[in-house]
Amino acid sequence: MWKSGFKWMFLIIGTTIGAGYASGRELWEFFGHGSGLAITLFVIFFIVSLYVIMSISYEKATTEYRPVLKDIVGVKLSKIYDVMIFFYLYTTTVVMMSGSGATGQAFNLPYWWGVAFIAIMLFILFLKDISGLLVINQFILPILIVGLLYVLLTFIVDQNLHLFAHWREQHNWTAAFPFTALNILPLIAVLGAVGDKINSKGEIWVASIGSGLILGVVTYIYNNSLIQIAEEILVFEIPLFAILSNYPFHMVLFMTVLLWFAIFTTAASGVLGLTTRVAGYFNIPFWLLVIIILATMIPLTTLGFSTLVSVLYPLYGLLNLYVLTRLLLFPLWYKTDK
Repeated sequence: MWKSGFKWMFLIIGTTIGAGYASGRELWEFFGHGSGLAITLFVIFFIVSLYVIMSISYEKATTEYRPVLKDIVGVKLSKIYDVMIFFYLYTTTVVMMSGSGATGQAFNLPYWWGVAFIAIMLFILFLKDISGLLVINQFILPILIVGLLYVLLTFIVDQNLHLFAHWREQHNWTAAFPFTALNILPLIAVLGAVGDKINSKGEIWVASIGSGLILGVVTYIYNNSLIQIAEEILVFEIPLFAILSNYPFHMVLFMTVLLWFAIFTTAASGVLGLTTRVAGYFNIPFWLLVIIILATMIPLTTLGFSTLVSVLYPLYGLLNLYVLTRLLLFPLWYKTDK
């Protein structure tokens, strides 16, 4: 139970901590000053939503997200949200590829080198269907989480900051709703694709509570650090590099590698959701479908990383509020629909 639960936990965290989150850009768009309560609410909403999604996937033994979506929002609205999820996965995967290009630019590498590199690595990952994604998450995510916490806590100690200095200001608590809604939608797609591989309710509890608590702690510490460099964030495409600006090159290099892995795992989750959704329409190998999808995304990365995050993420967060409401009140909705 524990081993499988951790496997799903890392899949969830890998889907959530992508270019927007790990770079700090997504957190700054939603949180900032007065957000301690918002982050606490996010943890609660996230755990409840994950439990509902995984329970439906487990009970229906799903291999793609549509059956899960129908139970959450109903048959009629599921058609609308089906299109929205597909578009969301597509555009956010474009954001991840753009983030890979922006990460490469931090070392004066051409933007297109970073984009091409992640596209090639995604193709290699899916040569063996989805098993490669599950394996790589179990190795990469612990290193990513520990590395990110190490850098953030080092920054807090060096700057003599207090973790709860801003707790009295809680005017931004409503940000918990769009932020959770934004991050839940791709998880419906990803967890819906692996429902037939979940073996027990115990795995669901471990994955839901574990991922919620870990993301809550990281989010709070990260946001607290970003508040201290609010003015510098304006001139950095990736806020994490503003935190690292006064640190040795080896630390910058280490975190850049970890940032790229965060981008890679989220892009991989997006590709998984997309390919499992459309695979039934095409009688072609899984890896070839991956190539076709990635090839259509590359031209769209020219829009730029920070532009994509600042425009798309808040928009998706608002559009998905209904899905979040249905998840939080699922037992009531489910009885009413029955």
